[in-house]
Amino acid sequence: MTHVERLAQKLLKGDSSCAALVFSERNRRYLSGFPATDGALLVTTEGSYLLMDFRYAEAASYAVKDCQVVEFANLYQKLEELLKKHGVCRVYLETQMLSVAQAQLFGEKFRAFGVEIDLSPALDDALMALRIIKTPEEIQKIKDAQAITEAAFDHILPFIKEGVTEKELSLEIEFFMRSHGAENVAFDLIVVTGKNGSLCHGVPGDTRVQKGDFITMDTGALLDGYHSDMTRTVALGQVSAEQKKVYDTVLQAQLAAIDAVRAGVPCWTIDKVARDIIEKDYPGRFGHSLGHGVGVEIHEWPRFAKGSETITEPGMVVTVEPGIYLAGQFGVRIEDMVVVTENGCENLTSCKKDLIIL
Repeated sequence: MTHVERLAQKLLKGDSSCAALVFSERNRRYLSGFPATDGALLVTTEGSYLLMDFRYAEAASYAVKDCQVVEFANLYQKLEELLKKHGVCRVYLETQMLSVAQAQLFGEKFRAFGVEIDLSPALDDALMALRIIKTPEEIQKIKDAQAITEAAFDHILPFIKEGVTEKELSLEIEFFMRSHGAENVAFDLIVVTGKNGSLCHGVPGDTRVQKGDFITMDTGALLDGYHSDMTRTVALGQVSAEQKKVYDTVLQAQLAAIDAVRAGVPCWTIDKVARDIIEKDYPGRFGHSLGHGVGVEIHEWPRFAKGSETITEPGMVVTVEPGIYLAGQFGVRIEDMVVVTENGCENLTSCKKDLIIL
């Protein structure tokens, strides 16, 4: 069953008077497989339509297999035509992606041709329920993106020398990924060294690597619409006893959390496993959640986070990324992606985690 068919079954439940209109870029690509910055996807009980303007229509007609590609000059006119054709009188919209202005415009346009819009979270909830559990095909795409990420990590290690800048390392990683098949990087890469390592979302700049520095690299590739995400922290030259203790603590927390991942447990309990280990010696120095879902977006559901009552299920792909950040000194983060299984998890990340000293 295709993603579009699963959505129709879950949301419309055979009611031909209802339809779903998906307009956000990520969800359109998830359902159709086609990347485009504009357009809409109309799902009815009798069929689905990917509505594209002249810029994308021809390319979409070659690539899209799970729904009919329809070119439009005026989106609302084409929607009116299709809704009347299928006898639709109620349309679900993605409210989380909808601005107030868009909601007002949709309401005016649809009421003009006798169709009611549904601004409940029903469509958003249905899409989340589908996307949170990855199919085997989706998991393979994430694995393929991760393979590029790991190759880039192996590639960059010889480039890490005294005097090289964060920006130079980041650009080399991105160039490698793109030249080895990635359509893009999965996010703005994080490469930070020395004192900048305490900035968990630091931006690569002109800071130069020095001997004794930790270098944290949070990287990922985008391939065929799916993301990967991995963080490794390495050192140049030597490390202090405190650096080694911090690294070992983060690694212990990460391994314990991965060992705790399995189906049927609340997400907050996985976060707590890692957090309890770090808090003993470094209270307040692990300020973000343990992990997040990965798929057609780099941050998806579920979250390994304090307060998250979501129950883990087989097929969820989630990062496990504890860190310790000592302001003005250094930071360490180690991140893998795992797939939840009935009795544990499959780690999608195979890069070495023992401390690498270059």
